[in-house]
Amino acid sequence: MFDRKTTDVKRRKDRIGQYFTHYAAKFVFDEFSDSYLQNAGKGLADIMKGIPIPLRKEDMQVFSGGAGLSVFHLAENMAWIMGINPHFEYTQKYVDFLNKLYNHNIYEGLLKKGRDAAELENFDEACILFRAILCINPTDLHGMYSYATTCREMYLKSDDEEYIGRFKAEALDFFELLTEIHPGYAQAYYYLGYAYLNMGLYTKAEITWKDFLSKSFHNADRKEIKERLKQIEEPVEIEQGINMVLTGNFQQGLGVLEPFAKTKFNSWWPLSYYIGVCYARLGRHEEALASFKNVLSMNASHPETMEELATLYAAVGNAENEEKYLKKLKLIRGDE
Repeated sequence: MFDRKTTDVKRRKDRIGQYFTHYAAKFVFDEFSDSYLQNAGKGLADIMKGIPIPLRKEDMQVFSGGAGLSVFHLAENMAWIMGINPHFEYTQKYVDFLNKLYNHNIYEGLLKKGRDAAELENFDEACILFRAILCINPTDLHGMYSYATTCREMYLKSDDEEYIGRFKAEALDFFELLTEIHPGYAQAYYYLGYAYLNMGLYTKAEITWKDFLSKSFHNADRKEIKERLKQIEEPVEIEQGINMVLTGNFQQGLGVLEPFAKTKFNSWWPLSYYIGVCYARLGRHEEALASFKNVLSMNASHPETMEELATLYAAVGNAENEEKYLKKLKLIRGDE
């Protein structure tokens, strides 16, 4: 069973692997010969006997059951296969093989190659190598961070909505997991705050950036985030007011939200919507009608607003307008 809230890409549901599968066509498979495994020692025969070894097509000319190619070259090939598809049948065998030969040294080699690729904006290669690192050591700080930031760069450079959504969700997961597994690592909070901001989660962004300030000693980043925190003070207050509305505290929520209707936020339709909800629940029907109509002037196809208007007109016995908004609602929702 797959678990999205783990760093182990062998166990996670793979939301971005579909973009790497074409790289598998660069590889063919062969096996180590019995004689090579016996001579190699280190118990490799117990791990790799009968296990297919990935080779680039050009490798076939020099590979002869294990001879002719450096072990590091073979290890890099295995890393590519693991990174392309962490759920590959023999991924764990490759992990065991690499750990047996290299222990922790394999991380440094793959990490350097991945970072060099990212520097050159070869993001697919970088992402694949960082995924391989996470197959080997799922909680490696630098592997997690490099993977998350690379996913972020990849979606920022795309205009494909599905691609953006998948890589954005993957980056978000790993920035969140970084703060949980390596809570002292400041840069994870820096990027996570921006991820929350882009999702309109202002309170989460504020909390995350305050955590960043408590951990970071980087003066330029600290100055930047302090300015961001000032910029989101009012959106945070609005979001808190909306949360009050969502939990049924309509009078309290209205007290927070209503003053913002006279500010630069008056053109933000969700503000008018939630103020309208407060008015409606507090029995202030005329003010509710005005707020909901204001919403539709900014977002003409907002279904929840039409539903609220239909309910309000039904409450005052205005069947004509009730039917008008119910009909619009059905059209928008595709009911007719």
